[in-house]
Amino acid sequence: MRIGHGYDVHRFSEGRKLILGGVEIPYEYGLSGHSDADVLTHAVMDAMLGACALGDIGKHFPDTDERYEGADSIELLKAVRELIKDKGYELKNLDVTVLCEKPKLRTYIESMRCRLSEALKRDMDDISIKATTEEGLGFTGAGLGIAVHAVCLVDRIED
Repeated sequence: MRIGHGYDVHRFSEGRKLILGGVEIPYEYGLSGHSDADVLTHAVMDAMLGACALGDIGKHFPDTDERYEGADSIELLKAVRELIKDKGYELKNLDVTVLCEKPKLRTYIESMRCRLSEALKRDMDDISIKATTEEGLGFTGAGLGIAVHAVCLVDRIED
């Protein structure tokens, strides 16, 4: 078994959709980034890649590559699932914490869990997503963006 930790952060930006865990969240701002800027999915990918010593998403999907401009991060997550599979591993479980003051995410968490479980081919019981504020502290507390921590467990694929 191996454990991976992923962290990502994106600044709020006008004129973009807010996508978290593959779900569009109605909000006045989106997140800036080369792809769809799905900070939650990016942290998950980094956790999975890290658990398998495969680097990070910048190595596999660089923001200097036009192929990934506006990319759907759920599709990139599926590619990461295949990368770890090629190395002989599969995801066992995932625990995600989203740090933001606004928007409130409670009503979207089940949809995000569903999108991730489908992309990762895991039961929803294997996917945990929580959201919390930082009580007005730091850049997320000031409402400047969203940060996400993800921790995962991978294990050798059973024959």
